[in-house]
Amino acid sequence: MQDAKQDRLPPNQRWIGHILRWNVDHPGIVPENPKVKLDSWRLTVDGVIEKPQVLNWKDLLALPTHESVSDFHCVEGWSVGDCKWSGVRFKDLAETVKPRTDAKYVFFSCTDGYTTSLELADLMEDNVILAYKLNGKFLDETTGAPLRLVVPQKYAYKSVMYVEKITFMKFRKLGYWEQRGYSDTADVWKNDRRTR
Repeated sequence: MQDAKQDRLPPNQRWIGHILRWNVDHPGIVPENPKVKLDSWRLTVDGVIEKPQVLNWKDLLALPTHESVSDFHCVEGWSVGDCKWSGVRFKDLAETVKPRTDAKYVFFSCTDGYTTSLELADLMEDNVILAYKLNGKFLDETTGAPLRLVVPQKYAYKSVMYVEKITFMKFRKLGYWEQRGYSDTADVWKNDRRTR
């Protein structure tokens, strides 16, 4: 069993016991986690889509729930196995908002000012989820509450926390860490960490 788990470990990663928490296990790292009130939280979905949406917390919870178990890989070199995420599959949200044929990228904006983008094709995998629970418990502020993206095949800086806006785009737009030299493709199996 241990060998099977080692086969799941991407290059230059090591297993640890739990997901490190922003501003708890990473004190002093910017951006800081925001204080989000669920009664005023909104998720805006816009861009090159047929049906723009603004969802409140109740709207989000009313969408079909999906569970996804995956490994979580940080660009710093640590990995956590068998994380059980619950939330909305990105592909199900995309089906609701109906991206136009010229939508190729998706840009994520977060409550703390953090941003990233991914190719739409990467987000349509079955295990990509907009998560509000981890291992059966609602996320807290240190793990990205109320909503975070989880893209298991990418380094965790692509699995953005505190998501508040999702914009479908025709063209690529670099996010927070990508503008600072981190890889935009962030493929864990290619050890694709930095561009410079």
